[in-house]
Amino acid sequence: MRPDESYGQKGLSPIDRLGTWLSQRAIRRHLPKRGDLEVLELGCGYRAAQLMALGPRLKRGIGVDFQIAPELKTLERFTFHEGTIEEALPRLASETMDAVMLISVLEHLAEPQFAIESAWRLLKPSGLLLINVPTWIGKGFLEFSAFRLGLSPKVEMDDHKMYYGKRDLWPILVRSGFEPSQIRLSYHKFGLNLFATARKKVHPAA
Repeated sequence: MRPDESYGQKGLSPIDRLGTWLSQRAIRRHLPKRGDLEVLELGCGYRAAQLMALGPRLKRGIGVDFQIAPELKTLERFTFHEGTIEEALPRLASETMDAVMLISVLEHLAEPQFAIESAWRLLKPSGLLLINVPTWIGKGFLEFSAFRLGLSPKVEMDDHKMYYGKRDLWPILVRSGFEPSQIRLSYHKFGLNLFATARKKVHPAA
């Protein structure tokens, strides 16, 4: 995967497919079982697998990535923005999303704070941010798989800017506007990944 290439553009390894499936389970568990959700996925991947899996729950789905499969661009209820996350975020309207997803994306961003602050802005009151990131334990596994075994794309691992534990991610969420009482952090995928949910608190009108 080149810096301007979307995840999955040249297919997925068996390890990638397993990781995608496990992430889909976590996402479905946290999102409301409704059919009117408006969901944004930043770094959705070439085939927007996570977003497509939510199809029955979506009123509108928006995906952002470098390249998007042409056949997805004609789908009703879906809108895609090709380019960088940093370019796309300022163009999106505030308080329009029920959920924003950053699934295995934050570790690739040079400015993760900007992405999470923007997610807070885009969420409706009571909207939910979902994040999946590799942990420091996962770093060893991912690099061994990529650099030694060749089971994962080497260039993707070389693009990682950060790995996360709870102590790394929690302060970023708080600085971005999410209140501690609305943040949940849990390790999953055998401790190789950290999954976070952060809800935008509704404040009573003055």
